[in-house]
Amino acid sequence: MNLFRSEEHVRNWVGFAPGSDEGIIALPDLDKLFSGSYFRRRRDGDWVSNSRQYAAEMNATLLEIGKTSQFWKFCKP
Repeated sequence: MNLFRSEEHVRNWVGFAPGSDEGIIALPDLDKLFSGSYFRRRRDGDWVSNSRQYAAEMNATLLEIGKTSQFWKFCKP
């Protein structure tokens, strides 16, 4: 993960790959995504039992922040 000051800085970065635009995510959206149960509750003893529910919550958050392309599809709810 690389953190940049702005989307313009991402696009000007020598390592930027054209076509990877969908992977750009604003810090507040990233915070929202990583604040969900999928990550917050990883150390809970029942995490595996509840992982489908947490994945569904994460997918809903991705939808809410507008990350709907195949790039962001990591699991099925």
